[in-house]
Amino acid sequence: MGSTVWSQTATEAKSDTIYNPQILYSATPKKYEIAGITVSGAKNYEDYVLIGLSGLTVGEVIEVPGSDITQAIRQFWKNGLFSDVEISATKIYDGKIWLNIALRERPRISQVNYHGIKKSEKEDLENRLGLITGSQITPNLVDRAKFLIKKHFEDKGFNNVDVQILQKDDLSHENQVIVDIDIDKKEKIKVHHIDIEGNNVISDKKLKRAMKKTNERRKLVNLFRTKKFVKENYKADLDRIIDKYNELGYRDAVIVSDSVVPYDDKTVDIFIKVNEGQKYYIRDIRWVGNTVYSTDALNYTLRMKPGDVYNQKLLRERISEDDDAVANLYQNNGYLFSMIDPIEMNVQNDSIDLELRIQEGPQARINKVVIKGNDRLYEHVVRRELRTKPGELFNKEALVRSAREIAQTGHFDPEHMDIRPEPNYENGTVDIIYGLQSKANDQIEFSAGWGQTGVIGKLSLKFTNFSVKNFLNPKAYKGIIPQGDGQTFTISAQTNAKYFQSYSVSFFDPWFGGKRPNSLSVSAYYSRQTDVSTQYWNQNYLDPYNTGYYYNSNYYDNYYNNYGSGYDYSYAYDPSKSLQMIGVSVGFGKRLSWPDDFFNFSAEINYQLYMLKDWRYIRFLQNGNCHSLSLGLNFWRSSVDSPIFPRNGSEFSLSLQLTPPYSLFSKTDYSKLDPDNNKSDREKMYKWIEYHKWKFKGRTFTPLANLRIKDDDYTLVLMTRAEFGILGSYNKYKKSPFETFYVGGDGMSGYSNNYAEETIGLRGYENGSLTPWGYEGYAYTRMSVELRFPLMLQPSSTIYALTFAEGGNAWQNIRNFNPFQLKRSAGVGVRIFLPMIGMMGIDWAYGFDKVFGRRGGSRIHFILGQEF
Repeated sequence: MGSTVWSQTATEAKSDTIYNPQILYSATPKKYEIAGITVSGAKNYEDYVLIGLSGLTVGEVIEVPGSDITQAIRQFWKNGLFSDVEISATKIYDGKIWLNIALRERPRISQVNYHGIKKSEKEDLENRLGLITGSQITPNLVDRAKFLIKKHFEDKGFNNVDVQILQKDDLSHENQVIVDIDIDKKEKIKVHHIDIEGNNVISDKKLKRAMKKTNERRKLVNLFRTKKFVKENYKADLDRIIDKYNELGYRDAVIVSDSVVPYDDKTVDIFIKVNEGQKYYIRDIRWVGNTVYSTDALNYTLRMKPGDVYNQKLLRERISEDDDAVANLYQNNGYLFSMIDPIEMNVQNDSIDLELRIQEGPQARINKVVIKGNDRLYEHVVRRELRTKPGELFNKEALVRSAREIAQTGHFDPEHMDIRPEPNYENGTVDIIYGLQSKANDQIEFSAGWGQTGVIGKLSLKFTNFSVKNFLNPKAYKGIIPQGDGQTFTISAQTNAKYFQSYSVSFFDPWFGGKRPNSLSVSAYYSRQTDVSTQYWNQNYLDPYNTGYYYNSNYYDNYYNNYGSGYDYSYAYDPSKSLQMIGVSVGFGKRLSWPDDFFNFSAEINYQLYMLKDWRYIRFLQNGNCHSLSLGLNFWRSSVDSPIFPRNGSEFSLSLQLTPPYSLFSKTDYSKLDPDNNKSDREKMYKWIEYHKWKFKGRTFTPLANLRIKDDDYTLVLMTRAEFGILGSYNKYKKSPFETFYVGGDGMSGYSNNYAEETIGLRGYENGSLTPWGYEGYAYTRMSVELRFPLMLQPSSTIYALTFAEGGNAWQNIRNFNPFQLKRSAGVGVRIFLPMIGMMGIDWAYGFDKVFGRRGGSRIHFILGQEF
């Protein structure tokens, strides 16, 4: 520790100037006015900052020697940034004193080296420790780093970790040190055996299951549970044992003793002794202080009554934790400051009287609604989704719903939203803070290449924050497009050289007009698909039009043996055989308030023109122009909490698409027409397509367990799906050749080979294997169960793994529809969502059943786009 020796000669003259005086602490203190303060030895700090830290000021009168100087020195030592401190007098004159503060800075870090750990572990520690190159190193910083390192590895089960932090001078840099961190994790400690004593009411097995994070190894029942021993988790699990007893009415249950004893170098034994006490029942429930709600209403919400087992866990949940708890009943009506305190009264024998004391407080109105972190949307676009408005009564349910609506826009990361009320107790108001983190969700898909057919490629641009009103205002552009209104604009083009081209454009506004949540959608598309020449069909495989059977072994033999490599497919091109499709649609949607405000309704007018020329893939029709004018009605409900990785909620939709029933108004007897051989009959039959198409789709998401990985909480989610579709006709002789169901395979959005069917996935089977050529699907069903586990939930990417069981089928005749006659499959997969690309995935599935004599077997499916 630095020190200063003060001395002063006894013969000092008052008017003489004394430089560098020596003042003895044994001498009588004298008062001086500080005339100046200088600082030396601290190059990296401003003088005024250090003078302020000392507590000494120019003009202040101090005693020398005295406590003022001593206190100033203590301030510098307390700060910890200096290894030596001296305060000396440089001059004394006429009752004034000039001081100098001489400091020696602690060394700075020039390099940090980690030894004994993996690269990923090093990166985790770097983010935690704060040992940054260029920062000063202090004893407190070293002690803190040791503590954090030990805690970090103890949380992973390394309870015997040894940490050494060494410093050595960096000879190439003045007053800098190289820090070496030596870490010996030793062996990870796991639980060998848990011994529980004193339990008679609850078995060992049930108590061990109550311990969520402390489990015995080499037990089949713990196959998917953590077996490592972590002190903090173990303490929490002891509390869970007591909670288990409390849940069954054993209010007095306690842990009498517990000990952790090493079994060997890698495991420990745990010994727990409990005292169960006796079981208690509720004798009476009284409410005190309630004026807003009646006792009957509160009892109904509490869902506990006299005579019930005294379940303390259930009591907590029904008072404050559940979504429909008593506390939320108050908070949903503005009583943010309300409090409910359960008091045990008259505990006698095995009975307890409960007195629930309520402090209702005043109703809180919303003062301000503050949005932070939004740099993508115009603020009014975010605010229109909120259910919390300034001046309204606070409503917790509205706050939760607002968070969901913001997440559903897709412009903000639902995993990093900080949404909270900030009460102002003085004036009885509350500010609502929406802390958001923007994320990019525009998508660009580009691929290009050269194949045997020529240029192959796709370009798709999806802008999810478009602003059509600023289209002619270049100042509002952000990048290449106007942004800010949350509208979606998509344009795409795809080509397979001469054989296929497709172009589409669409626009969607979720708040058409800006005042109400009424949506507007407009889209248009054009596609052209050509066929191969008759000569190519005859040379390579049987013509499906003539044989009625696509799966022919001759095709595979000829293809791989004669044309598997080097064959010029341009010879197969026949532009005289084609299917062209043109379509436009306009839709209008509306949010509903009944049956609840999760429901939506939309209506859409669609027009499609099909132009066929010797198109052999549609059994009913090979030539002619067909028109389709339809009305689409969709009624759906969605309450999922996140569009990318939902944890809870559900999605249901019921849709109907129908054309006018032309055949009901016509006098034509369609049973006598011959459209295959008579052009006039073909025009009568198919000039205007008619059908009615019914579809139901539903999914539910149920959280099963919360898992903690690398300090983040992850939820295991069960997804269930059920859906069916029926394509009906007004006249059994005038069935639609279009809009049928193409069932089997990956289920990616789009159409099958004839580009006029709706694709339905069924993993474990080939694409379209349930509806091959000649077996059009006029009805289908699909049911799935998926168990999803997230691997990464970040704004940059979302990754989750899944395992599934699935079943589905398709029928050519609606009368044969049987939702329980399913083709089954099971498998595993993974999904990756990247903001600029969208959802991608891969599944391995095994189909257990035969379809047209062929078993599904082992299949790999690639997924592009999010599937409902």
